[in-house]
Amino acid sequence: MTDAPRPEALAAIFANCGIQLSARQIEQFWLYHGLLRHHNIALNLTRIHNFSNMVLKLYVDSVLPAMMTELPSPLMDLGSGPGMPGIPLKIVRPDLKIHLAEGRTKRTDFLREVVDHLGLADVGIIERNISPGFEQPFDGIITRAVETMDKTLARIQGCLSRKGRMVFMKGPDCEAEIEQAARQFDDRFALVENRPYRIGDTSHERRLVVFERLDAPVRVRAAQAAQRHRVMALASEQNDRFKSLKRMLTGRGIRKEGQALLAGTRPVSEMLARYPERCRAWITSGEQTPPPDAAPEHMQWLQLAAPLFQELDLFGTRAPLLCIDVPTIAPWLPEEGFAEGCSLLVPFQDPENIGAVIRSAAAFHVTQVILLAESAHPYHPKALRAAGGTTALMRLRQGPSLKELPHNLPLFALSAEGRDIAETTFPPAFGLLAGLEGQGLPAHWRDTALRIPIAPVVESLNAATATALALYEWRRQRR
Repeated sequence: MTDAPRPEALAAIFANCGIQLSARQIEQFWLYHGLLRHHNIALNLTRIHNFSNMVLKLYVDSVLPAMMTELPSPLMDLGSGPGMPGIPLKIVRPDLKIHLAEGRTKRTDFLREVVDHLGLADVGIIERNISPGFEQPFDGIITRAVETMDKTLARIQGCLSRKGRMVFMKGPDCEAEIEQAARQFDDRFALVENRPYRIGDTSHERRLVVFERLDAPVRVRAAQAAQRHRVMALASEQNDRFKSLKRMLTGRGIRKEGQALLAGTRPVSEMLARYPERCRAWITSGEQTPPPDAAPEHMQWLQLAAPLFQELDLFGTRAPLLCIDVPTIAPWLPEEGFAEGCSLLVPFQDPENIGAVIRSAAAFHVTQVILLAESAHPYHPKALRAAGGTTALMRLRQGPSLKELPHNLPLFALSAEGRDIAETTFPPAFGLLAGLEGQGLPAHWRDTALRIPIAPVVESLNAATATALALYEWRRQRR
């Protein structure tokens, strides 16, 4: 009959892994081991039951990070479960202030019993699941949880301090996880350690991965932003400022206010970088997601109640909106003719089509976009979204009505009834007129119209799509 394991056997396994325990540490580990075995059947704390494997895979593995990397204090053990790695780390590093975060009540009751029986000081228990809204500050977080790294980095946004360390204890095959996390959070976290290791001289392979935080938590950035920017909280639909913002959802309102709402993380970021003087207000749901550090100080921070923000967030992105000044659009008169290159004349009434052709115009180096009187406003939220951040880069002009265009302009119109565009040679300076959605072109422009060849079973292309293809053909000829 084999003798039952004893504390000396536990200490010997640690010693074989290069870790010498004091008498007090051996006693604490033995108490912990006993409590874990005692409660395991009822609480399902671990699926490892063999004594040697428990010591190696649970206790030794938990303390190895303390031998391999810097562990900040206070340190949170995220998803602690039965207390790992937090309890073993506290035993070998009593100087660390450790908080055990665990959302399951029965397991937090077990953790309290362990802390009490082992006589551990400076150990807190956080009885909840950690989400981005959890804001208790920590200089370090460690986890053995199975969740992917990118999900964990998103989860601890509110509590890991700037320059804090997120320590992952993972299996050996996690390169894809590391790459995904580094790519997704490249502006907020830096990968500082990626170390494969074994548990002692065994064949058990592990990986220690450490990210360092580059930015500050939201609560800190919000407090700093409130010092730089004038903050206004809007809670009522009757508020005049909110009414002004709501008017910017229509072309008429944009003309009246002289301002527009820009949505989308990338377009907003690019506008702040390229045209900070035109940025008037940073708009958020509540006080989350403060303005970036580089935002101009003259910009106001509008904190809207959630229902009000939802009314403005037409696309449901939940990301901050940017209120921007709309530049004066200079008039274009037919008698001035067309500058060298292609001048694109646009009568589209659908703002998404307006945005799409502006994007195409920027892509194909169109000289200018002439917005005819029939067209939707280019700074309508839907137009700005479709333009993908190119509206501010494009030279826009305000032209007359389609019916007021002189017949003698060097102008090519697009129509399904025209001649094949591939058979046309474009002059050095000309205008390209896209057809009206639905109504098509006036009869006198059809005589010189161009068409995009398509299958007979399709009646016509979307006007913005046809325009993009025509611009491509023009650029192809120029090359």
